Amino acid sequence: MKSMIFETHAHYDDEQFDEDRDELLKSFTKNNIEYVINSGASFKGCQDTVELCERYDFMYGSLGIHPENAYELTENVYDYIKEQAAENRKIVAIGEIGLDYYYDDVPKDVQKDVFCRQLDLALELGKPVVIHSREAAADTFEIIKSYALHGLRGTIHCYSYSSEMAKEYVKLGFMLGIGGVVTFTNAKNIQKVVEEISLDNMVLETDSPYLSPVPFRGKRNSALNIRYVAQKIASIKDVSYDKVLSVTNENAKRLYFKHAR
Repeated sequence: MKSMIFETHAHYDDEQFDEDRDELLKSFTKNNIEYVINSGASFKGCQDTVELCERYDFMYGSLGIHPENAYELTENVYDYIKEQAAENRKIVAIGEIGLDYYYDDVPKDVQKDVFCRQLDLALELGKPVVIHSREAAADTFEIIKSYALHGLRGTIHCYSYSSEMAKEYVKLGFMLGIGGVVTFTNAKNIQKVVEEISLDNMVLETDSPYLSPVPFRGKRNSALNIRYVAQKIASIKDVSYDKVLSVTNENAKRLYFKHAR
């Protein structure tokens, strides 16, 4: 039987898909894509994710407020995320949440506050998390480490830090999200991570419509391109393409579908 793709992180609610969203998503099944997790990063993104999950059988969702949108986490938004994550079987995680110190639009203490509040919610509901972390390696790890002691699990989305830190996240029981960046010529860091970390600790993602792999770098991304990510991982680890798909598929199901469906 042919191995199937599980895309664990995308944003098909993005306006870049407005003109052909339905046509694109309906093409996934015949292109070997078994499941997709759409990730809400704003209140509107969370609402749109819920709608996508209702419309497409293969679509599941994660709901959260991204650090760049931290001020959106009002009581009403928090209650909406909590209710959907608790009662909607298609919502399988809390995220995309985390820390982003690349821009200084949102103060670090506000980001940390919003991050921890959503981590608390994930623990309360027994849901895994989808973590965004950019230029915030130390703070993200220290916070995650404290929560992992209480059983929190999840994925470090678009992992971009060192292989040493990757090994520490693996010890905490976290998966590493590997996407199009691994195919970039200058991505030696993430390629080293893929080389040194077991396939059992990776999941495939796109971050669509962003981060298209080579040979489509700079163009709109989608799950149709995820095969290039899997091929690159297979090459680095000297395993078959099918093995990359089957192992990462099972990893994702184990993490996200443990209490779902």
